Amino acid sequence: MKRIFSATLNSLHGIRYGISTEAALREEAALLLAGVLLGFAVAPSWLWYVAMVGSLLVLLAVEFLNTAIEKLSDYVTREQQVEIRRIKDFGSAAVFCGICLAGLTWLAALAVRIAPYLSVR
Repeated sequence: MKRIFSATLNSLHGIRYGISTEAALREEAALLLAGVLLGFAVAPSWLWYVAMVGSLLVLLAVEFLNTAIEKLSDYVTREQQVEIRRIKDFGSAAVFCGICLAGLTWLAALAVRIAPYLSVR
């Protein structure tokens, strides 16, 4: 039980530090908060709501990992190195994939939500 409590505290410290120091994390945390609220109006069902909010949580998690990779890379060397640049680009590509996943999930939910209003009778 002590290990779980300690791990939870470490996670909360990481979230707080990341959001207070990194603009991208702040933006995606704000997006998550807005999504949690807006999702109630957009989601066609509770399963869609879980998928929509889940995609934003995945995006935030990927951004935290990307930030960790960038910080570690900068700690290892401040010099411009081709391999370090590629590593950072891979992290950025992962974030892009997360953004695409979240966007597609929200667009699909919106399409399902408004489809009945678009049908011609």
